[in-house]
Amino acid sequence: MPTRDEPVYLRVENEHILGTLIMPGTLIPGVLFVHGWGGDQRQYLDRARELSALGCVCLTFDLRGHAQTRARYETVTRKEGLRDVTAAYDFLAAQSNVDSDSIAVVGSSYGGYLAALLTGLRPVKWRALRAPALYKDSDWNLPKHRLKGEQQLEAYRRQAVRPDESRALRACTSYGGDVLVVESEQDTVVPHQVIVNYREAFVCARSLTYRVIRGADHALTGEPCQRAYTSLLVGWLTEMVFGPRPVEAAPAQAHAGSLQLAHQQHNDQDNDDKTGDAARVVPPAAAVPPRRQGADDDQDQDNEKDRSKRHVVLPISWKTR
Repeated sequence: MPTRDEPVYLRVENEHILGTLIMPGTLIPGVLFVHGWGGDQRQYLDRARELSALGCVCLTFDLRGHAQTRARYETVTRKEGLRDVTAAYDFLAAQSNVDSDSIAVVGSSYGGYLAALLTGLRPVKWRALRAPALYKDSDWNLPKHRLKGEQQLEAYRRQAVRPDESRALRACTSYGGDVLVVESEQDTVVPHQVIVNYREAFVCARSLTYRVIRGADHALTGEPCQRAYTSLLVGWLTEMVFGPRPVEAAPAQAHAGSLQLAHQQHNDQDNDDKTGDAARVVPPAAAVPPRRQGADDDQDQDNEKDRSKRHVVLPISWKTR
C-alpha cells in the first residue's frame, strides 16, 4: 500500500518541534449529513458511524437555531443555514485524509433543500435527498420559522415548479453526479409534487435512484421506517462509493416491517400490465406526470388507491439509470 508523508508541528510547552506524519497514501471519501428543521445531528450519528466503519470520514453537525443554539430558532434565516452547511463542507473537505473530489452530501427535509443549494457552490460527487423541502426564493433574509405562513407553503408545495422559478431546483439542473431521492408515502409536509419537481430537475445527473418508503410519514415515525431508510441509504452509498454489491435473488416484494421500497429507473420499459394490491409498475411518464398536467391529482394525500399507483415497486436491485 502506498504511503504519504505530512510535516506536522508538535507543541511542547511554549515551543514546537517538527514531526512527520506517515499515513496510507489513499485518500478516502467524505460524507456530510445535514439534518432537517427542528432536528439535530443525533438523527444521523448511527448512520454516520455505520458508514465510517465501511471506510468513510463522516461529519454531522447542528444547524444554528438547533441544539445548543436553540435560542436562535425564531431568528435564524436560510442564508445563515446555507452558510452553516458551507462551513461544515469546507471543514470536512479540508481534513488531511479526505478526498475532496469524493464527497457525498446527505440531507433530509430542510437539510435536503440546503444540500441542493450547496451543490451550486461546492463540488459534490454523490447527493442523497430524503423528502427534500422546497421554498420560494423570496424572503431570503426572513426567519426560517416564519416561511410556512408567509409563503403559504402548503399550497406552494402542491404546485409544479420549474427550475427557473427556484434556486434550489436550478442548482439541480447542472448537477452531474449520482442522486438518491427518497420519498415517504404518507408525507403531508413534503408532498409528492415536490419530489416530482426535484426529480425532473436532475437533467444532467449521472444516475438517479428513486425510492418510496411505503406507509412512512415525513418524520419516519417508528423504528421500522428508520431501519428501512438506514438500510437504503447505507446500501446506496456503499454501491456508489465502493462499487456494486453482489446481486442476490430478491422476492418481488421487499419487506421491512410494514414497509416497501420503491425504485424508479428512468429507462424502465412499459410495465403497465404488472399490478398488485399496493402498487403497480409503471413507466416513467406515468410515474412522473407532465409538468403542468394533473398536479392536483398527484397531491391527493387522502386517496390511498390513487397514490399507491404513482409509485414503482421493484426488488432492491440497486440499479440506477
